[in-house]
Amino acid sequence: MVSLPPSLQKQVSVMSSNLNAKLDELQQRGDRQLETTVALCEIRTQLQELTKSVESCQSEVSEVKRDMVAIKHELDTVQQVKEEIEELREYVDRLEEHSHRRKLRLLEQGLTVFLSYSILAAVLGMLQFGYNTGVINAPEVNIENFMKDVYKDRYGEDISDDSVKKLYSVAVSIFAIGGMLGGFSGGIIANRFGRKGGLLLNNVLGIVGACLMGFTKLAESYEMLFFGRFIIGVNCGLNTSLVPMYISEIAPLNLRGGLGTVNQLAVTVGLLVSQVLGIEQILGTNDGWPVLLGLAICPAILQLLLLPVCPESPRYLLITKQWEEEARKALRRLRASNQVEEDIEEMRAEERAQQAESTISMTELICSPTLRAPLVIGVVMQLSQQLSGINAVFYYSTNLFTSSGLTDESAKFATIGIGAIMVCMTLVSIPLMDRTGRRTLHLYGLGGMFIFSIFITISFLIKEFFGYVQEMIDWMSYLSVVSTLSFVVFFAVGPGSIPWMITAELFSQGPRPAAMSIAVLVNWMANFLVGIGFPSMKTSLENYTFLPFSAFLAIFWIFTYKKVPETKNKTFEEILALFRHGNDRSMLNCVNALEGHIPPAESAALMVAEEKPHPDSL
Repeated sequence: MVSLPPSLQKQVSVMSSNLNAKLDELQQRGDRQLETTVALCEIRTQLQELTKSVESCQSEVSEVKRDMVAIKHELDTVQQVKEEIEELREYVDRLEEHSHRRKLRLLEQGLTVFLSYSILAAVLGMLQFGYNTGVINAPEVNIENFMKDVYKDRYGEDISDDSVKKLYSVAVSIFAIGGMLGGFSGGIIANRFGRKGGLLLNNVLGIVGACLMGFTKLAESYEMLFFGRFIIGVNCGLNTSLVPMYISEIAPLNLRGGLGTVNQLAVTVGLLVSQVLGIEQILGTNDGWPVLLGLAICPAILQLLLLPVCPESPRYLLITKQWEEEARKALRRLRASNQVEEDIEEMRAEERAQQAESTISMTELICSPTLRAPLVIGVVMQLSQQLSGINAVFYYSTNLFTSSGLTDESAKFATIGIGAIMVCMTLVSIPLMDRTGRRTLHLYGLGGMFIFSIFITISFLIKEFFGYVQEMIDWMSYLSVVSTLSFVVFFAVGPGSIPWMITAELFSQGPRPAAMSIAVLVNWMANFLVGIGFPSMKTSLENYTFLPFSAFLAIFWIFTYKKVPETKNKTFEEILALFRHGNDRSMLNCVNALEGHIPPAESAALMVAEEKPHPDSL
């Protein structure tokens, strides 16, 4: 039974007291009829008021009942929402467990024979790049003599040494101009013809460029040498864009770092081969240097023979072309297994994660807030490779060693030592890439290069101050060689291979071609600036030539430490999510706070639950 409100109870009590008083008065005045009538009228009036109060009380009780019904309905709704949250939490837990199992299965994939074959066929393009980067170094004197002879035959007078040096620097640096054009076109070619198709078409340029360089002396035209270097530069620029992209897309998750390092291994092998063939005992002669340059035709022809057997990139087939069955066939061949569902699921997850950016131009890539951070990282990583000073060593190492006091023959053998060390250290870095991580190795590499660039400068300075002491000259020559070789060692550990690999890793399938084009363009522009500017810089700064590179190395080390994430054993989907959350600072703070108190699955469920309407709004 519902009790009366306090106000009504008080009113009833007052009326009861009044009635009792009136009754007592009636008992005392029982003989007075008129007064009795008046008293009864007053009682009647008070009873009417009491009736109204009771009716009002009943109305209040009804409102209370309605409120209780509404509260019960809201409690039922809250309970329903709670049950939905529990279901969502269980779903997120199952999804997280499924993703974890899928990633574990992806990490268990091994290196198959056909995958090895495909990577070998693809990296011939990077071998071409390495060969043509180093081939111009050893025959510098022979090429300059050829230019002098051609000029004298044409104009009947000798050309100045400065002019010959400038012509030779054009032959060196025009290779990078072609590389810029090829690298910038890489994304367009990759989307139009595919990764494998683009590599096959690119070999036509390799053959044409090699033929032009090989017949330079026969045609007595150093302009043909320039044009051939430009064409082979376009070929190498396309290779530096297409090959890392192809390898990163066909490699299993757990082998992506090590197989990505094979790019740099091929580059170093190409460098070493060009340096060995360039010595005077083989092709480093006035008659042999055109053959040395023309041998660039071999990687192009070999790739034309090997690559057609390889499959197209499964990611390109599935995500870009939407050809799922062809992607499955390619994966079965690469993995040597019919169980390829984990790879397909991982690609689908990547596709969903970047669906809004499935077709993205370079302008859209630059303007995208989510992709701006990885693009800046990719560009700075490429600059850290080229502005480290390594190409000054590759292009002009023979000249550097002779300047430090070595004989011409010893300088050429020291240059071969650079190539050999590059190959050995790249082999060492292959297992470290997926064990230590990209960021850590890059920091070690930049730090070591910074230290030994200072030692190179010190060796130059000591040689100048104590140049009159023969023993000091010999000792400083060795210090210069050891410092240069150590500089190369640390380059091979990190900056040699990681920028090519990490640029492909930082982007999902949609923006990857455009990102690779921009990054490779920046790489080749920096390559060109070093190639064309280093002789003048060496003349101007003399013994302090490597100090600008030391400053750049310090800047790049700080940037890598502050900004570059670790991509080891992360799927493309996880890397994309990393930058997407990093762009939304409030979301990142929320996630960090949640991770400190509740499990990830619960935090995800709660974030979704927060989007549910509040019961009061129902």
